[in-house]
Amino acid sequence: MQDSQVNDRQKSSRRSFFAGAAGVGAAAAAVAVLPKVEATNASPASSAKPAPDKGGGYQLSEHVKRYYRTTSA
Repeated sequence: MQDSQVNDRQKSSRRSFFAGAAGVGAAAAAVAVLPKVEATNASPASSAKPAPDKGGGYQLSEHVKRYYRTTSA
């Protein structure tokens, strides 16, 4: 094997190692942030109204009215 081919393989191996290390670091950072995001989103979901027992869950709210205004021609 020629020296240039050996050097190319070593460079490629180093690049793969550092790319993998960077990926692991990014994944660890994402995992560290996720519990904080989940905790802040938990409170609005708990303040939602309970579903009605016998249907009738549709309500004409401002959000729904705004949607209808954007779809009408």
